[in-house]
Amino acid sequence: MADHGDDLAATQTEGFKVGEKKTIEEYNQLDKDDEAMQRWKASLGLNAGEPIHNPNDPRKCIIKSLSLQVEGREDVVIELATPDAVKELKDKPFKIKEGSKFHIKATFEVHYDVLSGLKYIQVVKRKGIRVSKDEEMLGSYAPNTNVKPIYEKIFAEEEAPSGMIARGHYNATSKFLDDDQHEHLLFEWSFDIAKDW
Repeated sequence: MADHGDDLAATQTEGFKVGEKKTIEEYNQLDKDDEAMQRWKASLGLNAGEPIHNPNDPRKCIIKSLSLQVEGREDVVIELATPDAVKELKDKPFKIKEGSKFHIKATFEVHYDVLSGLKYIQVVKRKGIRVSKDEEMLGSYAPNTNVKPIYEKIFAEEEAPSGMIARGHYNATSKFLDDDQHEHLLFEWSFDIAKDW
C-alpha cells in the first residue's frame, strides 16, 4: 500500500485528552447511584445482553462494510470484513453519477472492550493529486451483544462533483481509527464519476 504520510492523520482537538481506559466491569461499577451516568452507560449499550465475539479473532473493531446510499437506487456495498475482500477493492471501481447526492453507511462490530472515539478518515486523489479529505466521527461503542449484534452509522449527506472536468477515475484511501490512534482498518479503493449511472 502506498505511503500516505500526513494525508490520513486525524484532526487533533487542542486540549483534548483521551480518558483513562476502563474494563466493562469498571464501567458497570462506575457511579452506580448517579442517574445521569446510568443513562450514559445505557446509551452505550453496556449490560444489554450477552457479549459476542470470536475468541480466535483478537480485533477489537471489525469493519464489515461501507455502503453508498442513493435515494431510489440499490445500495453499493463495499465488503471489508476479510483481507481478500479489501485487496480486491482498488481494482474494482464503482460508478457514481455526477451531481448525485448520497450517504455513506459504515457497518461494524465492537468486541471485548468499549471502543472510544471511532472515526473514519478518507483521502481522495485524482491523477496523484489530493482533491479532498473527509473525517467523520462515528462515536464510542460498547461491545456488541446478542441484543445488538452489529452497529451502523450513516454519515452526513455528500454530493458528487459534476461537470466535464469532474468526470473520471478517482482513487481513495480510507482508515478507521480510535481516540488511542489505534488503526482498525486501512484500505484503498476507487470509483469513477460519470455522466450517468
